[in-house]
Amino acid sequence: MNEVPETHERAHWGTVTREQIIDAAVEMVKEGHYEEMTIRSLAADLGVAPMTLYGHIRDRDDLLDEVADRLLAKCWRPRKDFDTWQEWIMEVARKFRRLLVSKPAVLHVYLSHPVASPAAVERMDAMLEVLATAGFNEEEALRIYATLHTYTIGFSALEASRSKWESTSKRSDANMRQLSSFTTTSQFNIGLEVLLHGPSATEWAQEP
Repeated sequence: MNEVPETHERAHWGTVTREQIIDAAVEMVKEGHYEEMTIRSLAADLGVAPMTLYGHIRDRDDLLDEVADRLLAKCWRPRKDFDTWQEWIMEVARKFRRLLVSKPAVLHVYLSHPVASPAAVERMDAMLEVLATAGFNEEEALRIYATLHTYTIGFSALEASRSKWESTSKRSDANMRQLSSFTTTSQFNIGLEVLLHGPSATEWAQEP
């Protein structure tokens, strides 16, 4: 049987691995083709029949879970040390928000079901450890983590949906413009400050 030209380091016609499938899906998501990604389109890209992919993945949602885990694993960690635990936590939250807003596929996964993938659990455990080091007991740390986690996902979902409205609206109404300002990067950072320092905090976050 003839070989097809190699892309994504694929194997001979009719053979493929789970890793190759995930690699191809990650590339499609990174290129902004999440909405168009189907099992059939991935199979065509890999040079195999669609049923071949089902020997390695359950369905499209199973594949998106793997994609989300791969992308999260590469970006959630802060790149530097911080003087306070609040700064460390806020940087982790900011990175998570950027991923959710920039990659609709990942946001879709987090809105669909609780995510307990390896990268998600590693991120959660690291945050809980930082909170424990700051002096919070296990229950307190879990509540703080849950609050920050749900705040970030909810804010990102609203921000993503509002961005579609902003791209088509003239925003001529003053009230509408005011409301649209509630889903900006600056407002997200202010929310983090309020959650971690309280509403009386004197230093408000600015655009990065």
